Amino acid sequence: MTGVSIRHDGATLILGFDRPDKRNAITVAMYGELAAALEAAEADPAVRVVLFQGHGGFFTAGNDLRDFLDNPPEGPDHPAFRFIRALASASKVLVAAIEGPAIGVGATMLLHCDVVIAARGAQIAFPFINLGLVPEAGSSLLLPRLVGYHRAAAMLMLGDPIDAETAREIGLVARVVDSEDLLPEALALAARLAAKAPEALRQVKALLKSPRETVDDRIVAEADVFIGRLRSPELREAVDAFFAKRPPDFSRFA
Repeated sequence: MTGVSIRHDGATLILGFDRPDKRNAITVAMYGELAAALEAAEADPAVRVVLFQGHGGFFTAGNDLRDFLDNPPEGPDHPAFRFIRALASASKVLVAAIEGPAIGVGATMLLHCDVVIAARGAQIAFPFINLGLVPEAGSSLLLPRLVGYHRAAAMLMLGDPIDAETAREIGLVARVVDSEDLLPEALALAARLAAKAPEALRQVKALLKSPRETVDDRIVAEADVFIGRLRSPELREAVDAFFAKRPPDFSRFA
């Protein structure tokens, strides 16, 4: 079992993060399965909408840190980057239903989704700076576009979480609902989208997402810096602190 659930509801493909004992932290194997599912959906005319959900009251806590460090990305073919490219290039409508934590890639992936619905207790965070890392998935470009430079700078430079209502107010989330209504609302919305004229829907999305090249370039630029940061002493200090359950001490770094 890789920790990914895959099922269909009519024309909606539902991809679930399914490691609730690990707060749905994503492993390299999960990235590979998610990327393959998105690539297959892109080629399948029966799939009109892709819906992401988490299991067990969590969306995802982001990367499984130990697994990620054991299998770090060293180039564009790594499953994590393959998943990000599949998200960024998807012509199908992407919907996210988030509950609990949406952290790291669980937050940056929302910037590639077309509609995000959140349960009231959801928390969204871009905590890369706390690990001595930089943002990924084009978020250094897309987040300022969405929420404005100063909000984005605070979110990316401090790494503090925001709640669902704040996310709705700044435009990161379209709708906030009670937890028990999250999946029914998301499925109903996905069904409405799936009933629209498919080519027109793809063209609307393409117009909304243009210019595509700028985002692709930023994803590559971020990945180059991100890979370098994985070898940094600041990351090592952050990881040691994480597993020792203490705050990181960056005071010795210039």
